[in-house]
Amino acid sequence: MTRKEKARELQSAGFNCAQRTLYIFADECGLDKDLALKITGGLGSGMQQGEVCGAITGAIMVLSLKYGYTEGSDLISKENIRNIVQRFNAGFKEKHGTLICKELIGIDLSIKENLEKARQTGMFKAICAEFVDDTIDILEKIIQETGDV
Repeated sequence: MTRKEKARELQSAGFNCAQRTLYIFADECGLDKDLALKITGGLGSGMQQGEVCGAITGAIMVLSLKYGYTEGSDLISKENIRNIVQRFNAGFKEKHGTLICKELIGIDLSIKENLEKARQTGMFKAICAEFVDDTIDILEKIIQETGDV
């Protein structure tokens, strides 16, 4: 099963964009999959406020786990992760113009009525799956080109 297929399976099971993104890269990042689902549970719908898309926050977690740093004084690693995250963000913005959930989907999900409408109309399956697919493509390219730093 491809990562995209697994992401769609997770979507059908009710998991948000951030959960799907981190979950499918968890093994590669050395992260327990159940923990991946838990720590990203509150990040869906743009952090529940229509802000940064959950697929992006999940992707930044993937990149941070893979290329992050553990020493605050490690300026080289800090600059490296900064550049990698900016590269991801630029790739996503090139495809979609923004990182902001409510701008991507055209509805503010922080408003309860809008969230219910999105659920009832299948908006998440129709629109958000594309953002996760594109996130997977960008992440795979960055990981392939960057390797293990």
